Amino acid sequence: MDDPVFGTAAGEGLKSVSGINIPAHVLAQLQADYIKEAGQIWNDIATRIQVDGSVKIALSDRRFAANDWAQYPAAALTAQLYLLNARTLLRMAEAIECEEKMRQRIRFAVEQWIAAANPSNFLALNPEAQRKAMETGGNSIAQGIAHLLTDLQRGHVSQTDHGAFEVGRNVATTEGSVVYENELFQLIEYKPLTAKVHARPMLFVSPCINKYYILDLRPDNSMIRWVVEQGHRLFVMSWRNPDHTGAGKTVDDYIEHGPIEAMRVVLDITGSDKLNALGFCIGGMLLTTALAVLARKGASPVSSFTLLTTLLDFSDPGVLALFVDEPSVQLREMTIGERAPGGPGLLTGSELANTFSFLRPDELVWNYVVGNYLKGETPRPFDLLYWNGDSTNLPGPLACWCMRNTYLEDKLKLPDVLTVCGEKIDLRTIDAPVYIYGSQKDHLVPWTSAYRSVALLKGERRFVLGASGHIAGVINPPRENKRSYWLGNALPEDPQQWIEQATEHPGSWWTDWGNWLHRHAGEKIPAPKTQGSGRYKPIEPAPGRYVEQKAWASRKHE
Repeated sequence: MDDPVFGTAAGEGLKSVSGINIPAHVLAQLQADYIKEAGQIWNDIATRIQVDGSVKIALSDRRFAANDWAQYPAAALTAQLYLLNARTLLRMAEAIECEEKMRQRIRFAVEQWIAAANPSNFLALNPEAQRKAMETGGNSIAQGIAHLLTDLQRGHVSQTDHGAFEVGRNVATTEGSVVYENELFQLIEYKPLTAKVHARPMLFVSPCINKYYILDLRPDNSMIRWVVEQGHRLFVMSWRNPDHTGAGKTVDDYIEHGPIEAMRVVLDITGSDKLNALGFCIGGMLLTTALAVLARKGASPVSSFTLLTTLLDFSDPGVLALFVDEPSVQLREMTIGERAPGGPGLLTGSELANTFSFLRPDELVWNYVVGNYLKGETPRPFDLLYWNGDSTNLPGPLACWCMRNTYLEDKLKLPDVLTVCGEKIDLRTIDAPVYIYGSQKDHLVPWTSAYRSVALLKGERRFVLGASGHIAGVINPPRENKRSYWLGNALPEDPQQWIEQATEHPGSWWTDWGNWLHRHAGEKIPAPKTQGSGRYKPIEPAPGRYVEQKAWASRKHE
């Protein structure tokens, strides 16, 4: 007998043409549980209907927190059946017998469908939005349409009030000057905040997939300002947001004219023999690759380097691996890669932003669809979400190289397999102490994968695990005394063995890193009176022009 919920006979199991299936006994149990819970929901609502036709029922899901959902029988029934369907579909996804990566993809697709099918996303099913439309005489709907048109122009759903922020005015405000620029990046030197600075300068290699000012949102949570306050002469790379004129840039371009060039200029300006460097996320991968290229050339410009939430070993690269397989990479190579028939293209910032947002669809997409469009609300100001929406484009050849050689084929960790800037690279040739940081709840760079960098690098290594996620774990100033971090005395090969012997410490990991960095920063010398040097004179005040270029504005001119 066919079941109305699953559309197949319970005794046969659920099978597809690819051979993926749910065992018959599991499917039968799922069907039985579904029918039982659906009956309970119906009976519960029927017994709670009041004389005036309303119901009083508790809906714990925050998406249905408004009284409108709990008050009306039809709305309450719709919400509870939706939640039941969602639970059942997720149980089905988990029960499928298939290879693990396929199961993860199925689970991800099911989660996307569940998030999109939420009745609160539709005006006809959302009693809260309907009530607001009636109370405002339809003005909320008109305002929602205006928000929608604006977001269509931007290329993404707004998560904050963009008008509340301006780069250089109330975000990215640490004082400094642009002292060098080429077609890929501007180099910012920050004004010292101490009478003396360490002799060896500090260089931050920011991720080219985001704007650098995540490290300089506000004075009280700015990692850039904190480092300057510790007496370091700090330089930061601010990547240009490429338009169609930069669409053909390759990984060789980004390494040679990115971190390698930045290190050369910093050493030239300061006159130091070595510098300390930090790479965040993909900036860490670019920095490490650059150091491996220089090592093959016989150069070792760093006294130490720091990797924040960085992948070098891509054997378990997190949720982004779900988007990468051979057909998808080949498609990218044929459309935006070096050999694309129409010439190289861009992996647009809007596509990147939307991809990252849909990793958490309820919180970062549909929540704002409901608020912005159905209710006509302007999202509240939030600097982190403003930065999150300030997306960047990537040149197609660079994006394709990264997708194939890291996420798909995991070649970066293999000695002498990849050639970059004409050199066979081997991460083991980098001769410098390294501080490796991972975030405990990072869904983009699992901490266990960040830990695997320990085995790929030689010399003095220190691994630190911070609480929270990809961004919140990194941006954790000591003055707030929040969260915690873990340190271990040994560095076993297995990350689980490391965490078993690690000790948790309250507060910010910045203090531990600051103490470690102090040992590699050299003696204290008088702070420079001005930024730059006789050869590299200040071009403009920080944050500079490059960071102000919007991805959606670049797209309009293609």
